[in-house]
Formats: sequence, structure tokens, C-alpha cells
Amino acid sequence: MGKALDPDWAAQQNQEFQESRANHIARNAVTATNVMQAARDTSVMRTYHDTYGISISKTGDITNQRQSGRCWMFSAFNVARHAAMDYLDVDTFEFSQAYGMFYDKLEKANAMLERIIETKDLPYDDRSVCEILDNGMSDGGYYSFAMNLISKWGLVPKSAMPETAASKNSSEMDAQLNRLLHRDAGILRKAYKDGASEELLESQKGDMLDEVYRVLAICLGEPPAKFDLEVEVGPNCKAEESKIQEVTPKPEHEDAKDSKPKRILRDFDITPLEFASHYAPFDPNDYVDLVSMPGDARPYGHAYHLTLTDSVVDGKPNHLLNVKSEELDKTAIASLKAGVPVSFSCDVMQQFPRHIEDYKYILSTDGIDLDGLFNVEFKMDRASMIDMRETSLTHAMTFEGVELNENGAPKAWRIENSWGKDQGKDGYLIASADWFHLYGGEVIVRREFVDPEILKAWDETPVEDVTPWSGMAQAYGRNRQ
Repeated sequence: MGKALDPDWAAQQNQEFQESRANHIARNAVTATNVMQAARDTSVMRTYHDTYGISISKTGDITNQRQSGRCWMFSAFNVARHAAMDYLDVDTFEFSQAYGMFYDKLEKANAMLERIIETKDLPYDDRSVCEILDNGMSDGGYYSFAMNLISKWGLVPKSAMPETAASKNSSEMDAQLNRLLHRDAGILRKAYKDGASEELLESQKGDMLDEVYRVLAICLGEPPAKFDLEVEVGPNCKAEESKIQEVTPKPEHEDAKDSKPKRILRDFDITPLEFASHYAPFDPNDYVDLVSMPGDARPYGHAYHLTLTDSVVDGKPNHLLNVKSEELDKTAIASLKAGVPVSFSCDVMQQFPRHIEDYKYILSTDGIDLDGLFNVEFKMDRASMIDMRETSLTHAMTFEGVELNENGAPKAWRIENSWGKDQGKDGYLIASADWFHLYGGEVIVRREFVDPEILKAWDETPVEDVTPWSGMAQAYGRNRQ
């Protein structure tokens, strides 16, 4: 046993603290406001401006994931909707995240029970079994989860399956799903112990999924198998002209005198897969997931797959390529220059003054002076933070613009968040380049925007399996929300 704390030492510390005028000022500031409010440096923060040399012309209305852990889905859908907005020639569009959530939960339930069957020989307190039970039905996920959902189940407009109380605040629904699946896991493991065959276990799993579907339909509503698409489109809409009708406002309406005819696209009785194929024309498999995780245990150029994590059985597995942070910059800039937004992930709450009155939208390393406030050196490099589990990619958002310096390197990024338009600056954040290098660590871009050498490494590097409790998985952000 090590040496215990000495009360005399604590008394000496208290006396020395009280003798410092700086300590008094810092204590009064923090106890009266909060840490971030007291530590913010307004002279630095006011130098950050919401202007960008490269930006997406149409970004759409700010979305809101509410009290749910669906940031990964919102970020991916915000990128995907760009293709729909361009095709329809509209200023904004939103896919149904409730529809995505329904099938995400259903797929996760299936994957969780499949893994329970696969691990039936292991003790109940084996680390793999614990991981399956602890995280199998969480809200969290990754870009690959969203792309697998789109590939298999398609998309629908938000109007075809709106948000519900359970999708906006998922904790109560999640609690019941977890309870149900924990019960089911126990039943399957006991059945195997009692001699049940693999065929019988799969049959039992099918009955269990019937109940999961019922819970989801009650909480989220039934997902549409077909729906009628009716949306106002612009003059450059690429849809079949036979499906577009011009509607002229009735002249008796006072506000219709100078109104131009509206172009309404109508496509009746279409499936979610048909809608995704026709009106959101992009390839959900055409992307590269680059991460930057420095450290001796995480060599650049290595590729990774997180086991016990993929949400869609037989879907495209998660696949990460570890590269230098400058490669993340280059690929994101290339995409933004082409007018395509970029999904990315970061440790969003690091040095983030989210709840202060002013400058609550700035992510920077110099705008929050915690070292000066506490007279303590907090500085760590990224590799050390990852090793010591101080940082991980907790939140997914979307790059919509970037300001470059005279050398073509990023100075600041414009970020579309999914916390509603009242958060940040009208729903947007500004991140300095050095903040992203320290606390960011992933961008997902189309293959065409990736450097040929990096793309070759993505395609050809053998993929190493890593467990969800490994340092790499922790850094990547287990159950990102």
C-alpha cells in the first residue's frame, strides 16, 4: 500500500492557496459562473470569423437529433441529402431519421442475438459476452452503419415517417429493448446448455425478433413499405418531366398575384429503395474512412476492423485506415472544393464552451485558457491522450466549408451540427485547424477525393481485427453518439 495523504499537508495546501490573489480571482469566477465561462479568452475568440473561401452553396436546414445518440446517422444523412438536393434542385431536404432508426435497431437486435449464439460456449462473464450485452442495443454507431442501412432498406423523406417522442428521446425505448434482449440472450444461452440445436436456436431468435419489431413499431410507428412522394422542385430538377406538374396559384388569393407557378414532383407508390435510387443518386459503398490515431501501437498505414461492432449481418464491415492528420485535411478540402460535404468525427466536448453566453460556437485550442485559470499544465499530445484514454471520437458532424491559409492548408472549418438551429451559431460551429488536429481524427469521403497512394493502401492493406476494448477502438469512439 502506498503512502496515505497527510492532513498536515492538506492544511499547508489550503494556507498557500489562500495567500494567492490569483487563486481568489479564479475561485470567485468559477464558482459564480462555470469553468468554461471563466476560462474563455474573448480577445482570442473574437478573432474567429464565420467566413470561408470554400463552402457548400446549399447546406439545407439544420437538423436536430434531440436526446438520442444518432449523430452518426444525422451526419451521414446530411451528406447523403446533398445528392437529393442537387437532383431535385431544392434548397433543403431531410430524410427520415426515424425510418433509419427503426431498421438500425432491428438490425442491431439481430446482430446482437447472432453474437449471443456465436458465443454460447463462453462463460457469461467473458469479456466478449459482456461487450455484446452492454453495447448491442445502444443508439451509437458509425458512418458504415448508415450506409449499410441505405443499401439494404433505402431512404424515405422525413414527411413519410416523422420523428416520434421515442426517437427524439430514446432512453425509455432503449431501456425496454435492452431488457427484452437481455432476457432473450439468457433464454438462448440456457437453451444451448440444455442441448438445443443450432437450428432450434435460430428459430427461437426469429420469434424474439418478432417481439423486437412490435416494440419498435409501437415506439416509432410502422416503417412505410411504399409511399407517395410529393415535393416542390426547382427548374433544374433532373427527374422525369412526366412526373412534374406546374401548379399556378389561384388568382383570387391576394398574395398570389405575382407568384410564379410551382413545380410539383409526384411519384406515387414507390418503395424506400426506389426513392433512394432515383432521388438520392449516390453510391453508399463509394467511400473511404480515414482516421488519424498517432502512437507507437497504432502505425500509420495500418487498416483496422472493430470486431463485435458491425450492426448489419452480412453488411459491409467497418474498415479504417490510419493516416497522418494532414491526409484528413487534404481529402476533406478536395471534397469541399468539389461541392460535396464531408462527414467527420471528433471529441467535441474538448475545450468547447457550449454553455457560455457568447462565442459558444468556437472550437479552438487558444480560446479557452484552462492552464491560466487553474495555474496547471493540462497539455497533452494526441498520441498520449489516446494512450491514456483521455480522448475519443465521441461525436459525428459535417464539414460544410473551410478557410485556407496562404499555403493552402486549413485555418478553420465550418461545421454543420445536428443539435438544432438554436445551438452554436444558428446550428453551426467553427473549429480551428489545430483543434481538429488535436481532437478530430476521422473523415469519410468519396473515393474520387482520396490521394491515389492512400486509396491504394485502403484497397490493398490487410485489415487487422481489433476488439472493442482495445486502445484503437476506444480512440475511434465506441458507441459514438
